[in-house]
Amino acid sequence: MEQKNKSRILYILKLLYEKTDEQNPLSTVEIIDYLAGIRISAHRRTIAADMELLEEFGIDVITIKSTQNKYFIGSREFELPEIKLLIDAVESSKFITPKKSQDLVKKLSHLVSENQSTELNRHIFIDKRVKPENEEIYYIVDAIHNAISQNKQIEFKYYEYTQDKEKVYKNNGYIYKLSPYALSWSEDHYYVIGYCKKHGKISKFRVDRMAKVKISEKNSVPTPKDFNGADYAKNIFEMYDGETKTVELKCTNELMKIIIDRFGEEVNTVSLGSNCFKAIVDVSVSPTFFGWVFQFTGKMSVLAPNDVKKEYLEMAKKVAEN
Repeated sequence: MEQKNKSRILYILKLLYEKTDEQNPLSTVEIIDYLAGIRISAHRRTIAADMELLEEFGIDVITIKSTQNKYFIGSREFELPEIKLLIDAVESSKFITPKKSQDLVKKLSHLVSENQSTELNRHIFIDKRVKPENEEIYYIVDAIHNAISQNKQIEFKYYEYTQDKEKVYKNNGYIYKLSPYALSWSEDHYYVIGYCKKHGKISKFRVDRMAKVKISEKNSVPTPKDFNGADYAKNIFEMYDGETKTVELKCTNELMKIIIDRFGEEVNTVSLGSNCFKAIVDVSVSPTFFGWVFQFTGKMSVLAPNDVKKEYLEMAKKVAEN
């Protein structure tokens, strides 16, 4: 009993965090009754004194003065709208597995009061997006972060799928060696960017397709002085690392929002008249890039350089023939 009385203020703090918010304060009597239920004695003066101690410690305890004082936790580490936003992000992410999504949502729900947690059933509509099955992702990301901070290489296997949807290691289980420079979130997937010994250049790999990841004893190949992870991620389309070139695109005016979404507001553009403009961008020239251009059904085309324009037209011809 005496030991519990010493812990009284901790029980009060737990009660306030779990049960109270602006719409649901607890009265002094309710707090005393709660403590009595767990065999801790208290009275009005000790409750008031405990609340003062909590405030001195930095807890935002709000007191509603009346004949029967009421208390609730004011500001928290995360406000309810912030928790709602985080839960939406977790539930809609293609990177986070269903099981981990449930675990994270449950943990986030504990950051608000029990009454507020009923509002966290968000009912957001996800477009039937596929969630990954690789539960090792979180440990892989942690290993990559550690390797970057320790300036060490990582080793891993990379897998793909056969025509029968069978998961197999790429290149017969080849062990890739990568000097990781950065992690990037792109197209709703997580990528690690770094110097790949096999490719002989900076490459990126989808984290959810990596396996058997371990930190090597070997130091990383130094990051190039001109390397910018954000620029690299912006210029490379998905997983196809072609040669990066400056390309001129002719676009109808309605596609300006598409160009800005892809390349940012600082993108170099030139008006070509009342209906079109030219966008000058750095891209990874690859089938994926051409496919991106094709999707706009003639409203976007390649103007220059000539070799890229020729490759674009040849690919368009092949598509038409098939």
